[in-house]
Amino acid sequence: MTTEIAARYPEAPRSDVAEEFHGVVVADPYRALEDPLDARTLAWTAAQDALWRHERAGWEHLPAWHAELVRLSRVALSSAPRPRGDRVFFTRREPGDDQPTLMVKEDGVTRPLVSPAALDPGGRTVLEAWHPSAEGDLLAYQLSTGGTEESLLRVLDVATGEVVDGPVDRVRRASVAWLPGGRAFYYVRRLPPELNPGEERYHRRVYLHRVGSDPADDVVVFGDGRDKTSFYTVAVTPDGRWLTVTATVGTGPATDVWLADLSVCPPERPDWRPVQVGLPARGALRIAPGAGPDDPMWLHTGHEAPRGRVVVTTAADPGPATWRTLVPERPDAVLSGFVPLTGPELARPLALVCWTRHAVSEITVHDLADGRELGRVPLPGSGEAGPFSVRPEGGHEAWFVYCDHTTPPLVLRYDARTGTVAPDHAEPDHAEPDHAGPGRWAPGPRGPRPAVTTRHVTFLSHDGTPVRMFVLSPTGEPDRPRPAILTGYGGFGVPMSPGYMPQALAWVRAGGVFAVACLRGGGEEGEEWHQAGTRVRKQRVFDDFDAAADHLLAHGWTAPGLLGIMGESNGGLLTGAALTQHPEKYAAVVCVAPLLDMLAYERLGMGPSWRAEYGSVRDPEEFRALLAYSPYHAVRPGVRYPPVLFAVADGDTRVDPCHSRKMCAMLQHASSGPGPVLFRLERDVGHGARAASRKAALLTDVIAFLAAHLGLEPPA
Repeated sequence: MTTEIAARYPEAPRSDVAEEFHGVVVADPYRALEDPLDARTLAWTAAQDALWRHERAGWEHLPAWHAELVRLSRVALSSAPRPRGDRVFFTRREPGDDQPTLMVKEDGVTRPLVSPAALDPGGRTVLEAWHPSAEGDLLAYQLSTGGTEESLLRVLDVATGEVVDGPVDRVRRASVAWLPGGRAFYYVRRLPPELNPGEERYHRRVYLHRVGSDPADDVVVFGDGRDKTSFYTVAVTPDGRWLTVTATVGTGPATDVWLADLSVCPPERPDWRPVQVGLPARGALRIAPGAGPDDPMWLHTGHEAPRGRVVVTTAADPGPATWRTLVPERPDAVLSGFVPLTGPELARPLALVCWTRHAVSEITVHDLADGRELGRVPLPGSGEAGPFSVRPEGGHEAWFVYCDHTTPPLVLRYDARTGTVAPDHAEPDHAEPDHAGPGRWAPGPRGPRPAVTTRHVTFLSHDGTPVRMFVLSPTGEPDRPRPAILTGYGGFGVPMSPGYMPQALAWVRAGGVFAVACLRGGGEEGEEWHQAGTRVRKQRVFDDFDAAADHLLAHGWTAPGLLGIMGESNGGLLTGAALTQHPEKYAAVVCVAPLLDMLAYERLGMGPSWRAEYGSVRDPEEFRALLAYSPYHAVRPGVRYPPVLFAVADGDTRVDPCHSRKMCAMLQHASSGPGPVLFRLERDVGHGARAASRKAALLTDVIAFLAAHLGLEPPA
């Protein structure tokens, strides 16, 4: 079979191209595949597509896997509501819909407001972001097409549905902050391309836009002179007095927070005051409605608290010298969200604080004056909750979304008057509270939960560090070795919290094991945990993942020949590194939208924004670390590599698909394994959101590929 597969591999444009880094010459034989329009790349891609379709046609259980994944994906999904004035806005995707629709509820009637499916029945258009005005009469919304995440911003009259402004280009999920009256808003936009030739994806600024005016006349209010990879968010209090901006260089760990009092300066020229500037910590400011210069404001910060704390400050002197800790850092959990509740119906102002303890969410209730913990918000299970949504003018309610491994996302409403939590009234298919006691919930109209049990286990990495992992299985015990999938992420401070994953449920319902490892580099244990897996320390992430595989094998969850791995984006880098460092350990490998050429990542896609995570080839020590694990450079001729599937999208503007093209060609040239090494290219989608049918198709191909090589048949 090896000879047969290898004979069908398309010929790739291989050359003797090499590059020198700090005196080290590194070969890059498939550099030509970086150019998607090169005739050789086009021919190679077409041939790979033919090979992919031929191999896929041989998977006899593909239709059954597709039916199962579609069934598990057909759940109603809603976002947490955003009340504005007398209206409530939220997105809703009914079972069977391909895209969520933006809805508005007023006077007891709910109606669609923006429907990507109606605008583009082909499913190529995605609603990237939406921001209602403070009064709820106008809506700024952003649509992108073809997966590029490059949005056009428009303003819609909510009452009539008429577009009254836009489109505004050069936005990418731009933050929007309305001034009262809907006459103007602040937003984030890139500079015109003629001002940054060759760097059109960068150089963002915060602009002030007046509705109905030419966007070319918009005024820059923040961002000049800052790093080209800086990202910004912007917010305005409902009374229009306080303007805040946060600024982060790339995906780095430091967030600058600035504040301006618009009551004493024109909106075109904010007088910025530093709140948290130049500190190696994240930060987010919360301001109560009607606050004056001497009234308290609350900052969620990681300064001197890697797991997060909440401090109190004032606009009169908002810097660190005046901070007073309100909610201190916890040694056992990461503070992931904070919101004040200041409604007149409350006996005293309160705060909700969301924590993640080993990736599982908890919500505590605090006295907003002194920070005392007053209680906890009961949740349906051990899952993920947040972020909070509240009325901008203040109130006693907070909404958030909850999900876990077997519970689809569910919108819950917390009432601070009674301390109770219940499904939101906008959720027609919600789970109802069980009367067995606080925090216990029954499945309700959503139907019975799948026969899946989750174990939260701890194992030691190769350097003795405790690492945690969720193991989903039919019985909750390693009763016999089963076909197993191991996945992880281990990057950018992102925690692998329990989420609803149709692919995991389908696999376990078929009798397999699905494991999610919470690796260093993620956010499960705070910023120190994140930093422990970045830059020259990145190998620790791969070691944690390897130790997770060892744990599954040693404890009988699976056995050699039955273990496969899968990962997406940074998780695709993870599985690429696992493939090249321990090819004998895995029976099949899937890399979705992965980074793989780590010496080239800075000049591809959004790579320059990720230097804080991976380091740079410009630094000698970081270059050596990157070269040591870069999967593309770690492939060795004659090694028996397992079957591999690379799945990419041609509209991906974050991770360039050429990472996978080059790695696929390298493996097809070098491997002596049983094969196949396959390249799946999806067109007119990208790295982010996509139509539900396209997502189900991708998951089907991934799961069917793994099942074909691990020996698992779909559930009956």
